[in-house]
Amino acid sequence: MSKPNHELGLMALIKRSRPLNLITGPIIYSMIFPIMFLDFCVSFYQWSCFPIYGIAKFSRKDFIIFDRQELAYLDWISKFHCTYCAYGVGVMAFSSEVIGATEAYFCPVKHKTKQLVHKLNQWPTIAFKQGAHFDFDKQLDQLRTDLEKPQEKS
Repeated sequence: MSKPNHELGLMALIKRSRPLNLITGPIIYSMIFPIMFLDFCVSFYQWSCFPIYGIAKFSRKDFIIFDRQELAYLDWISKFHCTYCAYGVGVMAFSSEVIGATEAYFCPVKHKTKQLVHKLNQWPTIAFKQGAHFDFDKQLDQLRTDLEKPQEKS
């Protein structure tokens, strides 16, 4: 019987990775620098300008949520990836709210033709809690296969 994901060593995790993921990994992770810079700039902007405008501040912790490390079915590399994504997605959501509040303060006029959409796609997700024998890799492979198909508009 094979070891559970969270007990695999680095070499085993690298061997089971898709080669293209290993090649593009440095590109993906290089985005941490612009994401951190955006986080700093938006946080500074909100901290310095929102009190002047009388706009209530948003708490970054409501957007940047690190909770996937609790999941036993994830190996340590997946948990690392989840930390990166939680930070990136959280910073973008936080930035969107700060920008939205700024727009509401300065120019809350709707667009004539452009319809703003919260999310263009509802990306597939896996439920947080899973049973004891949940195979994360199998489920992830299926979701990745589904992403290769064109998204249906609802």
